Amino acid sequence: MLPPLSRADTSLLGRWWWTVDRWTLLAVGTLIGLGYVMMLAASPAVAERINQSRDIFILKQIFFLSAAGAIVVVVSLLSPRGVRRVALVGCLVALALTALTLVAGVEIKGARRWVSLPGLSLQPSEFLKPCFAVMAAWMLTEGKRSAHFPGMLVAFGVYAVIVLLLKSQPDVGMLAVITGVFFLQLFVGGLNLVLAGIGVAGMAGAGVAAFAFFPHVRSRVMRFWDPTQGDNYQVTRSLEAFGNGGFLGRGPGEGRVKDLLPDAHADTVFAVAGEEFGMVLCLIIMGLFAFIVLRGLLRMLSEANEFVVLAATGLVASFGLQAFVNMASTLHLIPTKGMTLPFVSYGGSSALAVALSMGMLLALTRRRHVGEVL
Repeated sequence: MLPPLSRADTSLLGRWWWTVDRWTLLAVGTLIGLGYVMMLAASPAVAERINQSRDIFILKQIFFLSAAGAIVVVVSLLSPRGVRRVALVGCLVALALTALTLVAGVEIKGARRWVSLPGLSLQPSEFLKPCFAVMAAWMLTEGKRSAHFPGMLVAFGVYAVIVLLLKSQPDVGMLAVITGVFFLQLFVGGLNLVLAGIGVAGMAGAGVAAFAFFPHVRSRVMRFWDPTQGDNYQVTRSLEAFGNGGFLGRGPGEGRVKDLLPDAHADTVFAVAGEEFGMVLCLIIMGLFAFIVLRGLLRMLSEANEFVVLAATGLVASFGLQAFVNMASTLHLIPTKGMTLPFVSYGGSSALAVALSMGMLLALTRRRHVGEVL
């Protein structure tokens, strides 16, 4: 009998193990493990502050991260054709649920971004990021392959619907990430440099419009440029936490910022990591995100299939941009934005959506035989 997962093993799991990018899989697994650690460190104090059981967020996140790990593995078993089908269905469902938030959504801090489900407030727009990235890559590729298929028009049509929905919630940060990723895919796909310049100018104009017409955007930008313009309590406490942590940190459980910040287990969990575990853990976390993004992009240099290139580029760009926004806003390098740190912050919608994204990436970057149907 052959040993389990040997190179001669032709079972589904055997073929998967010897074709999947195991280094990226390990990095994703490490981030999920760090997510467990940070929930143990940050969430009990937050739960006590809102008169909940100390373990409430830990138990929920154990379920979310366990489900996320399963999603990564299951989705990574798919063929590129299966990834396209999942992305198409996921995009349609996410669009429908995002539209539903406008009429029956849960309003939190002035925005309607969540649909209430038993035991979970789901943010459908989180799933738009990976699903639209893959679907847009599919449409752009098919449009080039067939002169009779309006792939570019379909991609822009779906993008226009996303713009309308996210503007109405409003969720300018999510819209900015999706826009940036879509533009990058267009550029990688061969967008004319003149049109690329027009696109950059258009995004800059959209930023100015967001500043002019959305009071919460204007407030965050003004507070970033001039701290005296408003409340900067969260940023100030976060920066103090990094300073208190130093190189090695104050030690597990010894941090104080989790007792002060309302979202210490979510948007500002990076500050908790910095205070309790120091710059060492922060650099490890940043290194893991950089490794996943760079490895994904480098693997595309030898990829011949344009769909795989565009889809994988969109997935890693979305993943990396989300991580950058969270860490940079916590470090006061950019205006604050309520965006989770993938796998590390508390949040069911984010964990499951990022897991879907990483599963798709692993599926698309698996080694394939020459001539294999995509």
